[in-house]
Amino acid sequence: MFIYNVTSKVTWAIHDEWIAWMKEIHTKAVVDTGCFTSVTILRLLEVEEEEGPTYAIQYSAESKSLYNQYIEKFAPAFKQEIFNKWGDNFIAFRSLMQVVN
Repeated sequence: MFIYNVTSKVTWAIHDEWIAWMKEIHTKAVVDTGCFTSVTILRLLEVEEEEGPTYAIQYSAESKSLYNQYIEKFAPAFKQEIFNKWGDNFIAFRSLMQVVN
């Protein structure tokens, strides 16, 4: 099992609309690619939130090849869509983790 983690810090100006969009539209669209089996949205605690909250969105993939398929076929369009919608009101970094238990 692999976890594709997207950590995003969003400004307070877009927070409410952004989190609703993530829950109702974006994460479902990512899972609907067939590359991931589930998604979990987490809010980081005990971090500085003056400029806005930080979230980790974790997508579960059954294999590295499914993750690679997402990165190659779908990720560029999703990244562009997010930038077009939210501009500079957020920052994000991505990581891949392997479940070892």
